[in-house]
Amino acid sequence: MGKKSKRYEQISALVDREKVYELGEAVSLVKKTAIAKFDQTIDLSVKLNIEMKKSEQTIRGTVLLPHGTGKKRAVAVVCKGEKLSEAKNAGADFVGSEDLIEDILKGRVKFDVLVATPDIMRELAKLGKILGPRGLMPSPKAGTVTFEIADAIKRIRAGEVEYRADKDGVVHMGVGKGSFEEEKLKQNIESSIEAILKARPSSVKGQYMKSISISATMGPGIKIAVPYS
Repeated sequence: MGKKSKRYEQISALVDREKVYELGEAVSLVKKTAIAKFDQTIDLSVKLNIEMKKSEQTIRGTVLLPHGTGKKRAVAVVCKGEKLSEAKNAGADFVGSEDLIEDILKGRVKFDVLVATPDIMRELAKLGKILGPRGLMPSPKAGTVTFEIADAIKRIRAGEVEYRADKDGVVHMGVGKGSFEEEKLKQNIESSIEAILKARPSSVKGQYMKSISISATMGPGIKIAVPYS
């Protein structure tokens, strides 16, 4: 592991790695660690007590962040027929059918969210190995496989983000920027935790959330209190 920079050592000294902070205190602290030449993303990490090998314990869904992510996300839409015009009129950044699928396959298009209509999912399957590992494959559970294209784009623009547990049972998601006011960050984090709590599988025994932490892109993790779960 490379030597930590002086800046990192300085901001790390602000955080007690053994302490579990109350949310308000943690938000105030994470803003102090988000010092860089760019507006750092504030990330939320939630370790869940789930068994990823059990399909019924797969955690994936969406949450509407009250104050958005602080980033304009590029939206691509793969669809057919009259839905192409609907997607364009709704403000999608990239719209197409098989042609867009080929562009994505060749790495010509970069986007943050991909929406697709159900009737083109068979053709989209060839992108599974590319989009799957990056968490970009459309899913009905995430509301990104739908015929209601305009509504999906509207929700995404309003601040709806997808969350999902990785192979280790951890949900990682951006919940705002270091420039956000503390109260706005706090409300985004609360909404995210509440959504993950509601997604608890009925088959999970014991405490559902093992640990929660927040951090700036280039900052240390800050543990926060786990709500009753």
